[in-house]
Amino acid sequence: MIKLSPSVLAADFACLKDEIEKISGADYVHIDVMDGHFVPNITFGPDIVKCIRKLTNLVLDVHLMIENPEKYVDVFLASGADIITVHYECNMDYEYIKNKVKAAGKKLGLSIKPKTSADAVKDFLPDLDMVLVMSVEPGFGGQKFMSESLEKIKKIRQMDKNIDIEVDGGIGEGNIKAVADAGANVIVAGSSVFKAENVRQAVENLKKF
Repeated sequence: MIKLSPSVLAADFACLKDEIEKISGADYVHIDVMDGHFVPNITFGPDIVKCIRKLTNLVLDVHLMIENPEKYVDVFLASGADIITVHYECNMDYEYIKNKVKAAGKKLGLSIKPKTSADAVKDFLPDLDMVLVMSVEPGFGGQKFMSESLEKIKKIRQMDKNIDIEVDGGIGEGNIKAVADAGANVIVAGSSVFKAENVRQAVENLKKF
């Protein structure tokens, strides 16, 4: 059964409390942290994570699309993150991050961009709780799903039958089944949830797959 992680990147931040309430039927809240260096966009800091933590008991799924995430892992953990995902491609002190996340009793994820091979995660799998496969180029919401990511998902699932595989980018009712059939069990959905006419219904519909 899939877990749904609506991405607040697509939410209306003028009404954040209401937006979070509308996704109460989901499993996670996906929070994309971008620094303007690793990706060409700037989004949220730890104070936003802290605010969202106050609004919901859902798992806070914090995706750090930033350089040198070891400088910020402590503050994001302190802000209420339940899952910390960092990028394979960034400059980082992986051991420091791993130890901090594990010591806090939280989950560790590793993300790969569309052009990064599935084999990149192989040696990290024993440490990880989750692999995040980007099915769009990270940096902006609302992009079209890259179908070639399906083979990457299948390959990672063959490497590890039990790990959570999360997929982020361009997923909606039209392709969520294909993504789940490939082996993903955590689905990030931004525009297909928050831009829907009925957000609660969109969550319910996506959870059926």
